[in-house]
This record gives sequence, C-alpha cells and structure tokens, in this order.
Amino acid sequence: MVNELSTLWLQNAWMRFGLAVVAGLLLAVALRAVAYALLRRLAKSHPVTSDVMGRASAPMEWLMPLLTLTIAMHVWPATPSASFALLQHMLLIAVLAASTWLAVRCLGALEGAAIRRYPMDVADNLRARRVVTQVRVLGRTVDVIVIVIGASIILLTIPGVRQLGASLLASAGVAGLAIGLAAKPVLSNLIAGLQIALTQPIRLDDVVIIEGEWGRIEEITGSYVVVRIWDERRLVVPLNWFIENPFQNWTRTGSQLIGTVFLMLDYRMPLAPLREELKRLCSEAPEWDGRVCVLQVTDANERAMQLRALVSASDSGRGWDLRCHVREGLIAYVQANYPEALPRWRGELERSGHPTEQPPMPHNPEPQHSPSPEDGGPLREET
Repeated sequence: MVNELSTLWLQNAWMRFGLAVVAGLLLAVALRAVAYALLRRLAKSHPVTSDVMGRASAPMEWLMPLLTLTIAMHVWPATPSASFALLQHMLLIAVLAASTWLAVRCLGALEGAAIRRYPMDVADNLRARRVVTQVRVLGRTVDVIVIVIGASIILLTIPGVRQLGASLLASAGVAGLAIGLAAKPVLSNLIAGLQIALTQPIRLDDVVIIEGEWGRIEEITGSYVVVRIWDERRLVVPLNWFIENPFQNWTRTGSQLIGTVFLMLDYRMPLAPLREELKRLCSEAPEWDGRVCVLQVTDANERAMQLRALVSASDSGRGWDLRCHVREGLIAYVQANYPEALPRWRGELERSGHPTEQPPMPHNPEPQHSPSPEDGGPLREET
C-alpha cells in the first residue's frame, strides 16, 4: 500500500513537472510573439529599436523560455527533492547568463547606432573620429564590466564557490595579493582604456609613429590597439603602452602637415630659377594645399650646399606623394638645365715649368742587370 502511494505521488510529481514545463514554454511563445510585434511597430519610426531588435533576437530566444520555466517551477513546484532543486539552480544560472548576454548585445546595438550618426568617410572627420573612439572604448569597457558583474552574480549563487571565496579572503591576504598581481595587466588596460576614451591621445584613423613605424589606428579594443602599418602589416600595442610611453600623433588636432625635401647641390647652382621651378611644381600638383612652398639653404660644407624645400598638404598621405613629386621634379630640372651643379668631388692639379724632382733610387747591393719583361721595363738590344 505504501509502495503504491509513493509510486502515485512520484507519478503525480512528474506530471506536475511536465505541466509546469509545458505551461512555461507556451507562456514563452506567447510573450515572444507579443514582444516582437511591439518591437516591429516601434522599429518603423525608431532605427535604434530596429538595431536592438536585430542584436537581441538571439539571446531573447533563450532568455524567455528559461525565464518562464524558472517562474513556473517556483510557482508550481513538482517536488522538494534535491534533483529538482539542482535543476532550479541550473535554470537560474542559465537565466543570469542569458541576461548578461542580452545586456552586452543591447549595448552593442546602442554603440552601433551612435557610430552611424558620425560617419568617418568625410573630408573633415576629426569630430567623428573623436566620438567614435570614445563610444568604442567606453563600449568595450562597459562590456567587460557587465560580464564581470554577471559572472560575479552567478558565482554568488553557488554556495560552494561563495564559501570558498569567503574562506580564502578571510584566511590571509596572500590570496588577495596573488589575485591582484595576476589581474594587474587587465586592470591597467581597463584604466588605460578609460583614460584614452576621456583624454583621447589617440583616435581611430589617427596617423601615429610607434617604435619607428608609420601607420594608422585601425582598431581600439578593451586591451590593445591595432595599428595598420603603411605596408599592410599590423602592429598590436597594449592600451597602457600609450599612457606610459611617448609617441607621435600626426593628426592630434588636424591632418594638415608640412613636408621637407632635401637636396645636395653644387655651389654653381643658382637659387632663383630653382625657386621658380619649385613654385611651378607645387602649383601643378593636386596634393598641394596652397599654404607653404619655400626653398632655403639650410647647410653648406666644403663639397656642396644643402637645400630644403618645405611644402604643405592636407594630410600625411598626400604630403608623402607631394614630397616625392617635388624631389623628382627638382632633380630632373637640375639634370636638364644645370648638370654642372650636381654634387661632385673636387681636387687641384698643380702645374709648373720645372720638371718634377724624382726621388732617389734605393741602394741595391745586388749586381745590376738589364731589365727584362718580368721586371716591367722595355728590353734594350745591345750593339
């Protein structure tokens, strides 16, 4: 009799559990349909809502069934056994993980909407680069914070892990010191990311010189920066490097630059026609922005004089092309019109009416003999 009652109670418990699961899934389907209908209506007039809907669809597919199942099992419990308690706890962990995933995706949608308001494919994109850099760096930082908070809440729901953490912290400060040392790179990069987002020593698409390499800031993540080198290589630099080390930023306040062209020419080169040729080259070059076009003698030595041409361009890429164009044009002009002005070695040859005094022959104790072909001299025929 007791066995039959226990079997009936167990069957009824599994039946209640099945009903709870079915009710939760049906409720999830109904809520999903209502939520998507409302979001589609809002998306027609609010593009941000459309972005959130597109990014949040994947985590919502998991969150809503898990949430309804958790609520159904707590409201209509199947049995107070340990197995069902473990199942409820696993559902709670899954709900927290899906919620963290949903928060990260929603933040990503807001980040994308903010970036689209400031396109970077315009001529004057300084403000756009500033805003996009702040949004991306702060977005990565907030993502890390949300993930850390979600993981902490999940760990706090596990009694064994919570007790283990409490015992480690209460036992000694060695554990805290070890954790602090291990997390130092992560924390330093996190703080450096906040500093870069607020002070902006670098921005996306900035032209920088790092470790002697010329490149552009291609990507700023939560822990490192990717620099696209001019020859298509990628230089990966930690975030805290930009806070602790000096570097060159060619587009900090603007993209206009002044380029230099150096030439070494002979003193016989007249400067006036060369200045006119420089003006002609700059006026015909589409890269020149019309600001600076100057030719100066900056140095001189016993061999040649050093000429420096200063030319300006709207950005570093055009400045490089303009410098090459001016250098090639000036060299071609000197070769065609003043070839005697090209650098050369100089020496003096002394001429005199008196014969040059020959040095005395060295004393040779060996007997004299007639020169032979092996001696390098001509043969004399004896008579």
